[in-house]
Order: sequence, then structure tokens, then C-alpha cells
Amino acid sequence: MDGQDIRWKQRFEHFDRAFLRLQEAVQQPELNELERNGLMQRFEFTLELAWKTLKDYLEYQGFSFRPSPKETLQQAYEAGYLENVQALLDGYDLRNQLSHDYSDEKFLFAEKLFR
Repeated sequence: MDGQDIRWKQRFEHFDRAFLRLQEAVQQPELNELERNGLMQRFEFTLELAWKTLKDYLEYQGFSFRPSPKETLQQAYEAGYLENVQALLDGYDLRNQLSHDYSDEKFLFAEKLFR
């Protein structure tokens, strides 16, 4: 196995674990402020690993593109690896908004989307 083959597989394993932890956090009935912060962190980790895993896999498959999150998601969609790219793009926009909002207003809106 070459390095690229191993890289996307390792990232996928990390993504899988992060996704399971995100699901676990989302299923909690009530969250205090500290737990909400943890949920946001898990969301960010999972989204970051999702696009990086796709980037590594697309590169392994021989695709050539600008490796930014949105460009990677769009390329994965065009290649047929994603069915609903808009949900991921919206998630990425939400992640960017949440990382610059300290009022809890956007988090409460996002929490409704998760549940």
C-alpha cells in the first residue's frame, strides 16, 4: 500500500469515530452550556474530518482540484460520492457562523437542526 491509500483510510477511521461521538452528543436530551460547547466542538471535528477524508480519497482516485472544503465537497458530489452536497455546504457555513457567535442564539437554532 502506498501512503495515499493509507492516509484516506486512516482519516475515514477517525471520521467514523468522530461521527459516532457527534451522534452521542446530539442524542442527549438537555445540554448545559459546557455540553453545548462540546457538541459544537464535535460538530466542527466531524465536519473537518469529513472534507479532509473526501479530499484524500479523491486525490487517491486521481482527481485534481483545489483542496478547499467547499471545492472538495463539490468535486465529491460531481464524482458521485455524495448525494446531498448542499447539506454539507450548509453545515460548513453553519460551522463558520457558530465559530464567530458567542450569544447562543445561533447555537440554539443549530441545535434544532440537529434534533
